[in-house]
Amino acid sequence: MSFLKIYSEKNTARFIKKRAGETKMGETVQFVQNLAGLNNCSAKYVLLGIPEDIGVRSNYGKPGTAEAWEAVMNGFLNLQKNEFINSENIVLLGEIDCDIQMEQAKSLSAADPHYVEKLGELVSQIDHQVSKIIQYIVAADKFPIIIGGGHNNSYGILNGVSSALQKPINCINFDAHTDFRSLEHRHSGNGFSYALEDGFLDKYFIFGLHKNYTPQAIFDLIKIKSDRIAFSLFEDISVNQRLSFSEALAQAETFSSGNSFGIEVDLDAIEMMGSSAISPSGFSLNDARNFVSHFSKNENAIYLHICEGSPKDGLFPNQVGKAISYLISEVIALK
Repeated sequence: MSFLKIYSEKNTARFIKKRAGETKMGETVQFVQNLAGLNNCSAKYVLLGIPEDIGVRSNYGKPGTAEAWEAVMNGFLNLQKNEFINSENIVLLGEIDCDIQMEQAKSLSAADPHYVEKLGELVSQIDHQVSKIIQYIVAADKFPIIIGGGHNNSYGILNGVSSALQKPINCINFDAHTDFRSLEHRHSGNGFSYALEDGFLDKYFIFGLHKNYTPQAIFDLIKIKSDRIAFSLFEDISVNQRLSFSEALAQAETFSSGNSFGIEVDLDAIEMMGSSAISPSGFSLNDARNFVSHFSKNENAIYLHICEGSPKDGLFPNQVGKAISYLISEVIALK
């Protein structure tokens, strides 16, 4: 497909820091020449990037998430290949080509009264591209690991997975926010509301929702749709300790894992992590690793999406790629 940049060893060589006596992840991952190659590939996991921040900007956020994918290439490809990580079990597919949309977004004026709506039109174009690629990956019986980009891409992913399986799927979202805003122009804050409306999402669980940044209207909506939407509060888990982390995992699993489900991780949920909406209060990176490790081992887990990383922001700039690499390694770890 013309909107997919497929990678080869030539694309990744510049990232790999080789060292005598060591083998890096980038030296052992698999590649394919085209999408059809996935059908004959032994690897289970497919790594895909979406380098864009248009969805964040169309949600009145600041740019930066487009840079997370390259940061991950620097981090992930230099992980050590050893007995604990099965690096041959992952295909580095490449990235969604967002160049045209990113250039068009740059040409728009923020003074235009329809600025965010025009950005939303570009987001819809990326939605289409993402859904087609994800549909192909899942139809090839692979587990996609998608690195964003904004959380707007959850819509295209859910669309693609649902289309491949020919049924709506469930989702567990590690996030400070619901991203369940109104059905207006497409942006990073309404991917799940659109997915539910369009029949791609069945049950939706928000893990660690922050009460300070959730409008009452959304809490009211969740009550109305309580058979399909549920949540645990971050404050109940990590502040008031009304719910242990393990109990929260079990709660989300009980609600969501009876059907194929996606795993979503928004880096906004991790304390002081470089992201589009940095939070001084949140889970630790180790909590996020625990979350990903736990759910990725469930037989009904169908994909992992890590989004909203902004490498130049946060308490430790340029650590986003390393943080995301830790999360990816939890999925492909040999245990």
